[in-house]
Amino acid sequence: MAIYQTQTTSFKQELYEGVHDFLTDTINIALYTNAATLGPDTTVYTTSGEVSGTGYSAGGQALTGVTVASSNGVAYVNFASTTWSPASFTCRGALIYNASKSNKAIAVLDFGADKTATTSFTVQMPSTGPYSALIRSA
Repeated sequence: MAIYQTQTTSFKQELYEGVHDFLTDTINIALYTNAATLGPDTTVYTTSGEVSGTGYSAGGQALTGVTVASSNGVAYVNFASTTWSPASFTCRGALIYNASKSNKAIAVLDFGADKTATTSFTVQMPSTGPYSALIRSA
């Protein structure tokens, strides 16, 4: 099993089709164990390999603090950091997906190693900007 950090291929196509509206759609983040297989070919949210444990519910959480902007020829989207608390589980990565649009996959995050939560768990989003935002297109 493997988790590969990427924007999904289906998401890239759906951008040109006008499927996603980050300002009105509900965008979720779900957490996964190292048993999950997630990468560029992931098309929808799946429960296969999803985390289970104290403080975590299937499907994850809705992302908040959405920023959509452009600068220096780069369009970008970013979100506020997300915390599960209380939390007791181990995860290896995450899937960002559009809950408003049939759970279509947007991006896969690889944490680089298993991360164990004992009291709380935060997915720290990068700073907002054309070269640091989580989702960007040049």
